[in-house]
Amino acid sequence: MFSHIMVGTSDLDRAKKFYDAVLGALDVPAGHVDRHRVFWRTKTGTFSTSLPIDGKPATFANGGTIGFSCSSPEQVKAWHDAGVANGGTSIEDPPGVRANGAVQLYLAYLRDPDGNKICALHRIPAA
Repeated sequence: MFSHIMVGTSDLDRAKKFYDAVLGALDVPAGHVDRHRVFWRTKTGTFSTSLPIDGKPATFANGGTIGFSCSSPEQVKAWHDAGVANGGTSIEDPPGVRANGAVQLYLAYLRDPDGNKICALHRIPAA
């Protein structure tokens, strides 16, 4: 459904450092800088960050969340730890299991240095 997701940033170097760390925890190679943007490409899609082209300040989406799929609870925790160590802010509950009926998820939430809300998610297989 998606070709890419792009979020705004006010500091490209800071954003690259942050996303290289959190996406690196998901085995995504370091981002590639292209003028005023950084791209992290995988077989399943592209994530990117950009200085606003219109020259206005970067803002984050109120009510928006971008979720990254993880292969295990340990990978979620590594993602979260990398984010906090690189300028992100842990938000909501600490990383852990959230149950919604029969569905169990291992989740962690962060705000990136520009305020974008991001999430790491591992779907726990049914027993």
